[in-house]
Amino acid sequence: MLRVVLTHLALFVLPFAGYAVWLFLNKKAQTSENWRNGPMGWLTLSGIGLVMASLVWLASFKHMPEGAEYRPSRMENGVFIPGHYE
Repeated sequence: MLRVVLTHLALFVLPFAGYAVWLFLNKKAQTSENWRNGPMGWLTLSGIGLVMASLVWLASFKHMPEGAEYRPSRMENGVFIPGHYE
């Protein structure tokens, strides 16, 4: 669960990091005025959009194969058998 939360947090922060790199490369990061007057609303919306797109992708492509039944992980004769679909 922590991995999923951190992944979505990273996707949300990605537009802000890109803007910071752009300011740094253009030598405009000398003052904090560029951050205060910057496109914070657009960066926030694009971060939320990235998170929502990843949630849609996760819901669309991470599903059980048609007609398969999930077998949970188990120990058999001292050997660990991971969960799988049959």
